[in-house]
Amino acid sequence: MSDVIAVLTYKSVETILEVGGTQSWALDRTRAARCDYVVMCRNAKTRDSEGPEEHGSAFLVGKVKDVVPSTETKGRWLILVSEVARIDVKDQWSGRNPVAYWKDSDYPEIDFKALDYEPVVAESSKKGLTIPAAKAGLAIGLNVPESAIEIIVRA
Repeated sequence: MSDVIAVLTYKSVETILEVGGTQSWALDRTRAARCDYVVMCRNAKTRDSEGPEEHGSAFLVGKVKDVVPSTETKGRWLILVSEVARIDVKDQWSGRNPVAYWKDSDYPEIDFKALDYEPVVAESSKKGLTIPAAKAGLAIGLNVPESAIEIIVRA
């Protein structure tokens, strides 16, 4: 049995693939990082909705690679994915909180292992790593404050 994190997002598939995952979530990083999959459901009840899917429908499943600081919102998280599969499963969201934790058995309509996954190469990874992003990631990995990380570049 696999752990699944589900999110209700207004972002498009293209935006998600560009950053390599889904972001700006207030969540428990440790719990989210233990999940095998992230199910992305459409939030169509916002004026900023980027996708055509019906509200509450699951449109993308990703294999969770890591959970790192958001590149958009300070103090929030980005769920990085290694692979994604496009799906179209109606009525997969209920409740008010945009983040929920489940087991794969809670999704009888989705066979996670049988989905047709494709690898994700985020545009941001093609551009290289910034010093602030490196410091943030190292601080999490080493369990120290960012202020304790010093990076020296010799050119």
